Amino acid sequence: QVQLVESGGALVHAGGSLRLSCAASGRIFSINDMGWFRQAPGKQREWVAGITSGGSANYSDSVKGRFTISRDNAKNTVYLQMNSLEPEDTALYYCNAAVRTWATLRHVDYWGQGTQVTVSS
Repeated sequence: QVQLVESGGALVHAGGSLRLSCAASGRIFSINDMGWFRQAPGKQREWVAGITSGGSANYSDSVKGRFTISRDNAKNTVYLQMNSLEPEDTALYYCNAAVRTWATLRHVDYWGQGTQVTVSS
């Protein structure tokens, strides 16, 4: 009923920038928190950044000051601007959203399929 589709992943050199996007579609009534997670090969998925429906943002210590999360509520889309990229940022990036559909009374977590970010040294 709900799909999250990420885009924007690519191969970049260290110090470069990328902007990830994640658009939610389907029978959406409302979206609460949205966020980004990442998973590097051989590691567990980790939280990167989150943003409330009102626009309050939080970041993991590893990306604070380099990444910026934002959202467009009219488009049901969340973005992740990534600057000063480091090889350690290489991972599959997933978006997450707490979505209430027209068929439910509560918000449920949905995940995208991921977009690959590779940072070369």
